Amino acid sequence: MKQMHPIVPALLITLLISTSMTSCNYSRKEADLIMTNGVVYTVDPDFSKAEAIAVKDGRIIDVGTTKEIREKYLAPRVVDLQGDFVYPGWIDAHCHFFGYGMNLNSADLVGTASVEEITGILKEHHDTFGGSWITGRGWDQNDWDVAEFPDRTMLDAHFPEIPVLLRRVDGHAAWVNTKALEMAGITAETKVEGGSVLLKEGSPSGILIDNAIDLVDRLVPPHSGEEIIQALHRAEENCFRVGLTSVNDAGLPASTIRLIDSLYSAGDLKIRINAWVSATEENFREFVEKGPRQTDHLTVNTLKLFADGALGSRGARMTEPYADDPGNSGLFVTPEEVLEQYCRIAYKHKFAVATHCIGDAANRRMLEIYGRILKPGNDRRWRIEHAQVIHPDDFHLFGKYNITPSVQPTHATSDMYWAEQRLGTERMEGAYAYRRLLDENGWLAAGSDFPVEDINPLYGFYAAVERKDHTGYPGGGFMTEQALTREEALRAMTIWAARAGFEEHLKGSIEKGKLADLVITGTDLMTAPGSELFRIPVKATYSGGELVHWAGK
Repeated sequence: MKQMHPIVPALLITLLISTSMTSCNYSRKEADLIMTNGVVYTVDPDFSKAEAIAVKDGRIIDVGTTKEIREKYLAPRVVDLQGDFVYPGWIDAHCHFFGYGMNLNSADLVGTASVEEITGILKEHHDTFGGSWITGRGWDQNDWDVAEFPDRTMLDAHFPEIPVLLRRVDGHAAWVNTKALEMAGITAETKVEGGSVLLKEGSPSGILIDNAIDLVDRLVPPHSGEEIIQALHRAEENCFRVGLTSVNDAGLPASTIRLIDSLYSAGDLKIRINAWVSATEENFREFVEKGPRQTDHLTVNTLKLFADGALGSRGARMTEPYADDPGNSGLFVTPEEVLEQYCRIAYKHKFAVATHCIGDAANRRMLEIYGRILKPGNDRRWRIEHAQVIHPDDFHLFGKYNITPSVQPTHATSDMYWAEQRLGTERMEGAYAYRRLLDENGWLAAGSDFPVEDINPLYGFYAAVERKDHTGYPGGGFMTEQALTREEALRAMTIWAARAGFEEHLKGSIEKGKLADLVITGTDLMTAPGSELFRIPVKATYSGGELVHWAGK
């Protein structure tokens, strides 16, 4: 028998392997992107973990083990995660994305420690950017050695001829100079429904509360279209850098929503926005009366209302006067009959309602209005925004009428230094009570309220779980009985935030059919030391399978 040449078996084996691989390749499905060898927190109902993801046409087409995904799919882009951690794109359930972008054109006063520091920042800002007005935001008198509202004296001394408008960090108070007061015609006799002009020695002090701010704000020249678009791009970039792929912008005029929509149509904006409409005639006519609308990028299905002001400026409406200001119970900024009228219009047209409520009286008013319109067992997902101080008798109304608490965990750790002084010990039992609110319906939505707080969602994650500031204060945590678990905190900024906006079929978890919005970190949020949670950097952010942020190695 003639022997076969030694090379022939090798050729046959190579041919068989090649044929087998070709056959396998033909049987594999095409994807645009494959991620392998990671720890994927799907945030599905079981909070299950996976190793790999396949993406096509901007959507997740499969999730599984690395072996399963590699055997089933081929893709021109394959990312070896090398053990990194993947989460659904983070969602801010309540922020002011457009306002944050516009603030990037103003003086940043966050974290300032004194009036003197602020005037120095304003001088530098005006020398750099010029303009007919000086505007800024972020000051908080509670951070100063003397925790009292400033007056116009210092602003007048440095800026006697140019109007100045500086919003407090929460946006519910503003500090202005004499020039701005004169231009707005504000005197000691000026009265504003839902707002107030604070006086000092019988004259306007320079501090305006809530609706009184509008008297000056409406005089500030608008930004150009180019400035607005540039600011939105900068805001989007900053969001992607910290893992935010979707935001709920809490109250916009029709003109801004039209601009955002046009940017999407031109492919010039990637971050996904649930744009809540402000209560204006134009918004009712153009959006509310036409019913909800939704695309992959833009959702318009929520009406934003205001019941009261903010706690830091003592404008939050309380059932009893402030402990540190006995003659003051705060403000209702919108009449009750108007709030109910707006809610009934929204209900008729299947719009959701999200109402700013800080004080216990404001929360009670809106819970009662909602209750008169909604029925137990409804799925309208009407929201109480902030839900900051709840009277003990009123918590059950969230569960009774399926009302969604939408909270900002960093508010608790920002306010903890002075909140009891404002509220008194007894009222603190119903303040920043995220655990108690969660227990009513089994879920809640979490956001930041940026630019009131920092844009980084991990600051909120840390605050929700640890209930401490970034120095580790207080050592045992602030009202830790109201803390959330890490799983709950992650759900609150992903799937529950999506659910609050009727978007859970699009986003919020890593499941088949959903948008491929993903965040990657090198440290596990579920197991990292608590003190490190707010320091964890985002390595990469994907929007619809497109890499929109990469921190590099």
